[in-house]
Amino acid sequence: MNDKQLLMLFVRNPELGKVKTRLAAAVGPEKALEIYLQLLQHTYSITKELPVQKLVYYSEALDTNDLWPNEQYHKRVQPAGDLGEKMADAFAAAFSEGYTSVVIIGSDCLQLTPDIILQAYRELEEHDVVIGPALDGGYYLLGMNRLHPELFRNKRWSTADVFPATVHDIHNLRLSYTLLPRLSDVDYVEDLEATL
Repeated sequence: MNDKQLLMLFVRNPELGKVKTRLAAAVGPEKALEIYLQLLQHTYSITKELPVQKLVYYSEALDTNDLWPNEQYHKRVQPAGDLGEKMADAFAAAFSEGYTSVVIIGSDCLQLTPDIILQAYRELEEHDVVIGPALDGGYYLLGMNRLHPELFRNKRWSTADVFPATVHDIHNLRLSYTLLPRLSDVDYVEDLEATL
């Protein structure tokens, strides 16, 4: 176990009508919740054995009795603000607590594997930033060795602009970076079909 490496997981509390809303428009809120629960289960299964510290950030409220065992996963509620502000604050907190390699993932990627996450930490030994680009133009993973708040500012979150805008900022900051495999996030029915 590396106590200086932290994996942060941003998840939504699995509530009917509040998860996978774009998917729900096609399949209905009940089916969308069922799919989201499968995504959470997948995310747990690929992270539970990783030899790093783990922290689950919930969208609404802490749940100490869910699929994330309290002995393995620290738990907090996401900070206030838009997605960028939430992530920036989470990274800032992690570095202030002494972590030296910090990676964040969501819970939307059925193609994500333990090996890819471990690869991110290996890449951080030689690069300032590591990104896992998503097919929809966002990213499913972001890692860094110290806070670069510019990467979280002036982004149109949940659009195809996020990944290119982030890389643009990395170039402007003259940071070294590397890319992980391009994977599919599950936001629409087509995404789900593509990953099965």
